Amino acid sequence: MAEQLVELNVTGMHCNNCAMSIHKLLEKKGLHNVLVSFASEEVKFSTPDQSILPQIIKDIEGLGFKVVDEENAQPTPFYDKVENKFIFSAIFTAPLLLHMVLPWHFLHNHIVQLILCLPVFIVGCLHFGKSAYSSLKNGVPNMDVLIFIGSTSAFIYSLVGSIQNLGGHYLFYETCATIITLVLLGNVLEKRSVNQTTSAVKDLMKFQQVMANRVVNGSIEVIGAKEVLSGDTLLVNEGDQVPVDGEILSGDALVNEAMITGESIPVSKGKYDKVIGGTIVQQGNIRIMATKVGSNSTLSQIIDLMKKAQAAKPPVQKLGDKVAAIFVPVVIVIALLTFLITYFATDAGVQNSIMNAIAVMVISCPCAMGLATPTAVMVGLGRAAKNGILIKGGDTIEAVANTKYVLFDKTGTLTTGKFSITEIKPEEGFTMEQIRGVITAIEERSNHPIAKSLVSGLQAQPQQKIILRSATEEKGLGMRAEDIDGNNYFLGTAKHKTPDHFNLTLYRNQVRMAQIAVDDTIKPNAINLISQLKKSGITPVLVSGDKTLRCSILAATLGIKEVHAEMLPDDKLKVVDMYRKKGKTIMIGDGINDAPALTQADVGVSMNDASQIAMQSAKVILLNTDLQSVVTFLQISRHTLLTIKQNLFWAFAYNIIAIPVAALGFLNPIIGALAMAFSDVIVIGNSLRLKVKKVSHPGS
Repeated sequence: MAEQLVELNVTGMHCNNCAMSIHKLLEKKGLHNVLVSFASEEVKFSTPDQSILPQIIKDIEGLGFKVVDEENAQPTPFYDKVENKFIFSAIFTAPLLLHMVLPWHFLHNHIVQLILCLPVFIVGCLHFGKSAYSSLKNGVPNMDVLIFIGSTSAFIYSLVGSIQNLGGHYLFYETCATIITLVLLGNVLEKRSVNQTTSAVKDLMKFQQVMANRVVNGSIEVIGAKEVLSGDTLLVNEGDQVPVDGEILSGDALVNEAMITGESIPVSKGKYDKVIGGTIVQQGNIRIMATKVGSNSTLSQIIDLMKKAQAAKPPVQKLGDKVAAIFVPVVIVIALLTFLITYFATDAGVQNSIMNAIAVMVISCPCAMGLATPTAVMVGLGRAAKNGILIKGGDTIEAVANTKYVLFDKTGTLTTGKFSITEIKPEEGFTMEQIRGVITAIEERSNHPIAKSLVSGLQAQPQQKIILRSATEEKGLGMRAEDIDGNNYFLGTAKHKTPDHFNLTLYRNQVRMAQIAVDDTIKPNAINLISQLKKSGITPVLVSGDKTLRCSILAATLGIKEVHAEMLPDDKLKVVDMYRKKGKTIMIGDGINDAPALTQADVGVSMNDASQIAMQSAKVILLNTDLQSVVTFLQISRHTLLTIKQNLFWAFAYNIIAIPVAALGFLNPIIGALAMAFSDVIVIGNSLRLKVKKVSHPGS
């Protein structure tokens, strides 16, 4: 049986940890192409056996999430929104913290403190407990385990102190509430940073929802592209989108295929030529016979590639969670050892031994560790946005670290998509001024998009004017013209397939006047960008659907050594996959044909003037088309990651000093609470430093 892609809507995922636990569960079940996105609440996987679906849904719900039917999807209930949980907790935590600075005696009362802490503790247990439980079940304890243990230990420690009336030294309620509130704040920041973007796949499907003009017995009926059957005759007029793949029965047209093939020059099409659904007829009217419809069409195959590419990427495991996976077991072992050593090596008794062990858990509570990543990410995203770089989600920043390859599409990414004459090679006996004059006179009479670019490009250059008596366009060949002196001209595609880059030839009275090279204009800063990437130890690669010769010339100009030309969307996917196996890979593109590759790369980057689909498939959008922002993006990401590492180091260093103090029973609660607050301030301050820190030195 063929594998089918299953898509589920799952609510209750608050962070990357939740996505990781579902991802691991589904992989353990032997399912393929697993994709879990906590921001869009999507879970996808493929399976040949649909009958296992009810069990899979049961298992996902067993982790504490809810699988909802997309049609009847209910909005997230008010009490389940992470923002509301944070506000609720903050209201109760504020008076608890105030007792440390205000002399109001009732705030020092352990019953009042218990009443204030209990609602926050319950919210924390429900919120973090689910993720903590599922991460332990999967054998990889994450940050939430630490938060859960830290807050629960602080609560139990304080509760025992209250019941046995042991005095203020045993009251840690504010610690319990502060841990939960601060980490909920971290979750709010993380969720904010993951821009909820509509799915690129859904937008691609809109391309298939165009109308088609079906010719039936000489009359035209307008139907949806989905209703077109193979063998139908369709009329496609100038400016229309070709509804399905087909072959031309009659008519001539200039078709812009850039969004599908990446080919920069509009393609001239005539009888028997193939056209692709989704491309646009720039000039002319054609009748086509539908050949590939429904799931066989090129656009449907790109949608299919997109879905597979999305599913082939597991969520990034955050640096904090990697640290937590080691830190959690270590803290638990130290706490156990504390209990055993205190109980057996001293005469402190069971109660003191347990309290010392819980003190270790309390003091190692991960407030600072919980804030280390989200605060740095928020500042990093903000700084990037100021530089015209929109980054969807904090995990994108972590995924960029240690980039080895940057893959570029050609048209619209490294080049502008506007054409100019790159070289004119005159034959003997003809001057440049003469040739420019003839080209301008002929191309002024043409409607071809390239002709318009050439005329505006030559306007400022010296030329010898000529007056034409007539000029006619020959579809797919070029222009014929006659001047007032009776000379005949032809300007068109080079007759003989020349190995060099000259793609137009100009004749006068059957004698060749010149060979002309026309090409896409390279974007300013492209050469600078490539050299900067090389200096940083990153390999630039050109991956384009354009012709091999044009790609080679561009690569040679820019200094790119690795070139993959004439790539279809699935070829691009394979190339991205090949580089990803060798190292971290970023893909930069702008067309629909780049969308699957943008999704497949570790990080996809799209230009602001790109197709909507490319922008949604990408994780990063460059708002200004200046390529320099690629380097800025890499530098900001690198420094954000560095800040996260520094934050984790600070949080860690605090714990390394504090844990032995607690283990030996010297834990003074006031000092503990102050030290904890101090470590939070350091972490937040270090993150804020990223706002003004210089990030642009070479190789940074």
